[in-house]
Amino acid sequence: MLSTGCKYAIRSVLYIALNASEEKKIGVKEVSEVLEVPFPFLAKLMQQLTKAKLISSTKGPKGGFYLNEQDQSRNVLDIINLMDGIDKFQGCFLGLSKCDPANPCPVHFTVAPFKEEIMGKFRDKSIMEFAAEIRLTGRHITLKDIV
Repeated sequence: MLSTGCKYAIRSVLYIALNASEEKKIGVKEVSEVLEVPFPFLAKLMQQLTKAKLISSTKGPKGGFYLNEQDQSRNVLDIINLMDGIDKFQGCFLGLSKCDPANPCPVHFTVAPFKEEIMGKFRDKSIMEFAAEIRLTGRHITLKDIV
């Protein structure tokens, strides 16, 4: 459902939320290695995320990426909207150009509640709430160290 770039962006932002701060910034190389994401591709994604003010960065010897206070309050839907747009959640599941409650496709009323629920969860939970949940539950954003 989501593009590879979008998935990488979400995982990267969550990794930064879990491991970086304004005092301890993280470089693209570390994120790339830990998440097993191609470095050049991730570097471009991180530029997009920074330009859109979804993450923060500083240059120099102690530079890298982190989430400032405003970044921390952003949500996963912000990342999805930047990378892929939210049309996938709003468009017809079967790809029909005209599909709404007045003119539904055959699966409209089956799929619509799930799309709304997913969008709501991505919109209503901040990046830091997702990060706290990851810490609490032990969920994984990488399979690198799992045996």
